[in-house]
Amino acid sequence: MNYPGFFDDVPNIILQDPLAEFLGATDKGIVEYSYLDAVKLAGHSCPTVAGAYLMTRKALASLYGDEAPVRGAIRVEFRDGQADGVTGVIANVVSLITGAAQSGGFKGIAGKFDRRDLLHFNAGITAEIRYTRLDSGMNVAVSYRPELVPPLPTMKELMQKFMAGIASAEERIEFGLLWQERVKRILIDNAGNPELVIVTGD
Repeated sequence: MNYPGFFDDVPNIILQDPLAEFLGATDKGIVEYSYLDAVKLAGHSCPTVAGAYLMTRKALASLYGDEAPVRGAIRVEFRDGQADGVTGVIANVVSLITGAAQSGGFKGIAGKFDRRDLLHFNAGITAEIRYTRLDSGMNVAVSYRPELVPPLPTMKELMQKFMAGIASAEERIEFGLLWQERVKRILIDNAGNPELVIVTGD
């Protein structure tokens, strides 16, 4: 599978999953997710998928510090509805990483490892997403501002030509390169920008 090289430069998210440990899926339940995993889930790489990955990585780092985040032990609440804007896309990535699911999630085994009802929408919060540890109740809220990393001016014209079906093969390639260049600026060049992903207590 060929993909932009910068995907491999995005730091992975490492968690401990008690269910994976119990069932012998991974040694000590250690599970590692990469940005490429998020791309495979979504089927594409874009500022939204990048933001979902980055918000989750920063939220988990804030909640757990040097500890490994515990997958399946985190409640996630979204300010907006699942069908609003890109909330559903973001939620899919967040669910992949945290294990949080709605009513159709894993039911657990003998009362343990239940992943259901950990993912909620239309929550009464001001931030975009709130992540809460089930063990301690500690929570952090995050918001994402992709407009701080705008696309290059030429992208708009190329997109219009692409959507109108008049873009040349070279222009199609150029558009893809410019699109991923913006994603790279989000995930690599601006990953440490505190204004891009705002993390607060809620």
